[in-house]
Amino acid sequence: MARLTTKERKRIPKSDFALPGKRKSGGKGGYPIEDEAHARNALARVSQFGTPAQKAEVKRKVHETYPGIGESKKKTAERDRGRRSEDRSASRRQK
Repeated sequence: MARLTTKERKRIPKSDFALPGKRKSGGKGGYPIEDEAHARNALARVSQFGTPAQKAEVKRKVHETYPGIGESKKKTAERDRGRRSEDRSASRRQK
């Protein structure tokens, strides 16, 4: 994940922040999520420092923008298992 300069951060639209307009310093917002790396970082930071309401809001926004990020390992495994069984079924039909 690249570190954002002040100039780069100011160029990010409000919609690319998980908590737009919520910065104490009066900036555009907290937790930029303009790419997957920043979205993962936002989840990590809010889990360390955020209030329960902030955690819920950041998780909601990240999952809307990047649905696969932050899924539990169980859900990921179930999804992958389903894909593999679909792939096997398709290959059997082709034979």
